[in-house]
Amino acid sequence: MLRPSQPTLTKDQLLQTAQAHLRAERFSKARALYEKLRDAAPARAEAHIYLSRLAYEQGDRDTCLTELATALEKDPDNARLWQHAADRYRHFDAQDLALRAFDAAIALDPKSIAPRAERALYLQTLGRFEAASKAYRKLLKGAPRDGQLYRMALPSLNLKPADPLRRQMARLWSDKTLPDQGRLHLGFALAQAEQDPKRMFGFLDRANALQKAAHPFDRAAHAEEYRAVLAAQDGDLTPVGETDAPRMVFVTGMPRSGTTLVEQILAAHSEVTAGGEMAHALSLAYKHFGHAAAMTRGDDTAIQRFAARYHALVQRDCGQAHPVVTDKAIMSHLIMGLLHRALPGVRFVVVQRDPRDIALSIYRNHFALGTHAYSCDLADIAFVIKAFRRNIAHWKQRLPGVIHEVRYEDLVSDPEPQARALVAAAGLDWQDQCLSFHEKKGAVQTLSLAQVRQPIHAGRREAWRRYEAQLQPFIDAWGDEPWD
Repeated sequence: MLRPSQPTLTKDQLLQTAQAHLRAERFSKARALYEKLRDAAPARAEAHIYLSRLAYEQGDRDTCLTELATALEKDPDNARLWQHAADRYRHFDAQDLALRAFDAAIALDPKSIAPRAERALYLQTLGRFEAASKAYRKLLKGAPRDGQLYRMALPSLNLKPADPLRRQMARLWSDKTLPDQGRLHLGFALAQAEQDPKRMFGFLDRANALQKAAHPFDRAAHAEEYRAVLAAQDGDLTPVGETDAPRMVFVTGMPRSGTTLVEQILAAHSEVTAGGEMAHALSLAYKHFGHAAAMTRGDDTAIQRFAARYHALVQRDCGQAHPVVTDKAIMSHLIMGLLHRALPGVRFVVVQRDPRDIALSIYRNHFALGTHAYSCDLADIAFVIKAFRRNIAHWKQRLPGVIHEVRYEDLVSDPEPQARALVAAAGLDWQDQCLSFHEKKGAVQTLSLAQVRQPIHAGRREAWRRYEAQLQPFIDAWGDEPWD
């Protein structure tokens, strides 16, 4: 008896099915469909773009870049494709390729602000502040009402009191027709340029209020997520399997606590690659186990699958040049039990800092909309710092002797002994170059991009004292709990 013939899928149906396979990590099935699209239209770039993205998700860096190069050869006049290529090269720290891709995108779409702004931002992350400043000033001349451009540009501009851009920003702030989103970004920019505490917080309070209105913080949901994830790790925390390469060192702390400084000290070591704020661990934990499902009880095979997937993404992003990789993902403190069980040999470094300095720095900085929603309210910042500290206390009890704590104030006051203890805690021998991290070249994808290009100095301590009156809502919310 003949089987009924299978219906032929349209191109859109093929794509939808392939994307569903990709989301479910059925990589071989997704690849088969993408290759079918490629074979049906060998002269087109589309299938190669999808194959590049598939390889990226699989952790296959070489194939990702090879397929991307093929796509660019087949469609060299596609500005959006060059912009995508620039983002991918930037992710892999291929600096020359990224800048060339930005230039190609700009040449194909010279009137678009986005690729020029992204290129200037990239120059900023590379520490090329003079070139970034020139690029931003040119952009702002052509787009003087773009509040986001001012916020992006301020770290590079080094504005003097008489700089015309100051007057330009002040006039725009007084313009009642400026949309809320533009005002939000401009407020953070004006605060960066302002020295007077009262005026600075006038801008910050308005900008943060606008951001809070767009993305309010839910304390109850935050507390329940923390409770559920910790409860999901109440099983056996004994490591599963053997230490795999690369060996991971997680650096965690509240945002603006000094985690970037700590990572850069470690990354100056000849055996270490800085992974930066990789978000893989928590997203994979939620994907594999859910928020509340058991993470450390039962199936060791599931734990090992999680570890293999995490390692594949780390090797994709960092290569295999060094045996140790740092992961500075802020939220790794939430899943230390799972990470200790899944990644034998893992080390944890927790950075603590005076909560008043953390609160000041968080409130002064803009975070991507929808992330760190608590950052817009001083009382919410106190709530989250306390929750973080409770998490660390929990893991110190569950994993005794595993967590190395660094006090930021001690590190900047007396760097060498603190840095030596840090390097030893990471399982490494001391190298003098760890105190010369600021001389190292490379991109810094963090709000601390200017500070980490300077030597360690004690002037970063107790900045909060100048703004004590403005920080009173935070101090009141903190209550009687000790600062240290």
